[in-house]
Order: sequence, then structure tokens, then C-alpha cells
Amino acid sequence: MSEAYFRVESGALGPEENFLSLDDILMSHEKLPVRTETAMPRLGAFFLERSAGAETDNAVPQGSKLELPLWLAKGLFDNKRRILSVELPKIYQEGWRTVFSADANVVDLHKMGPHFYGFGSQLLHFDSPENADISQSLLQTFIGRFRRIMDSSQNAYNEDTSALVARLDEMERGLFQTGQKGLNDFQCWEKGQASQITASNLVQNYKKRKFPDMED
Repeated sequence: MSEAYFRVESGALGPEENFLSLDDILMSHEKLPVRTETAMPRLGAFFLERSAGAETDNAVPQGSKLELPLWLAKGLFDNKRRILSVELPKIYQEGWRTVFSADANVVDLHKMGPHFYGFGSQLLHFDSPENADISQSLLQTFIGRFRRIMDSSQNAYNEDTSALVARLDEMERGLFQTGQKGLNDFQCWEKGQASQITASNLVQNYKKRKFPDMED
């Protein structure tokens, strides 16, 4: 049976998102707090609460604090023109980085941010002085949680795993599902229920061509 949708891998941990990936599309719409470094003419209609009392050009005043989707913040950010500056979301600030370094497993990442690793990686585009600390925190958080995730996936055969995955971010959920699939495949193989190995079509066609030649 063919699948209606073939999953496209996320590119959020790399230089750019993969806009054929549903995960990346959802992640790029998460809001990011920013501060305008210059007035933005004719954009006040999109931010009515910020344009109240503005000039007749309906501008967003300089110094306004807004929440923009990640894709828009990346498009407007420019070190040379200084259109806006980005404020780190709380989950990536020093206070939370300290919590992660103490014990990353106690944090409900899905509640704090369902695309914690991907969104955090994209924050490195904004040239923050804390970029090195953010990237190190992301790496250490993943390392600290990885073993527990895989141990849980390998010890929950035919069990309800909803409580286990509820605290995982989307990338961790993918890892958990991969571990579960590996466990299920192994259990099927151990019980003799795995599909039999068959010769490929290429080999079968080769044999069909070879036998008539031998008869001649």
C-alpha cells in the first residue's frame, strides 16, 4: 500500500530549513521576539498596537518590541542595515542553559518549544554574542537526553508510550520512533515473523536470460 505522504527530512540543524519538510515549515512559523532598530514605514497596519499615535505614514516606530515568525525575522535581519535586533527566547537564555547543564532530562522540551533543537540552531544566524554558549548548550542537552530516549524506546515493547514521548521535542520523537521500529523489527525477526529474503528482480532477469543461452 503506497503512502499518501513521504516524510521529507528536516534541514533546520543545517544552514537553512528544508521548505519541503512539514516540520521545518511549522518550525519557521514559531515567533521570535525582536526590537526594531529603525522605523518601518507603511507596516503599522500589520502591527496595529504598535502603530497607535504614529506618523501619517502608518509606520512601526523605532524601538518597538514585536514578535515575528522566524522566517520573517531572518529575512529582515541585516548586520549592515540594522533593521532589527533579536532577543533570545527565555528557553535559550543563560538561566535555562544552567538548568540544562544540571539535568537536561527534567525539562519538558515539547512544552517549552516543540522544535527546540531546530529553532535553537536557526538562532545562530543572528550573530548573537551568546551563539557559542547556545550551540554548546544544544549539543550537551541532546547528549544528556539521547541515552534515556533510546533506553526508553528499547524497553517499551507493545506498551503505551504516550507519556514517554509527551516531554520530547519533535526531533527526539523521531529518534524514539526509530528506536521503537528497530525493536519491533528485531522482535519479529526473533519470532520468525520477518519477511523472507528473496532474489532481486535484476538477479532473476539475469537467470532467465542465462538459461536459454545455455540450452542453445
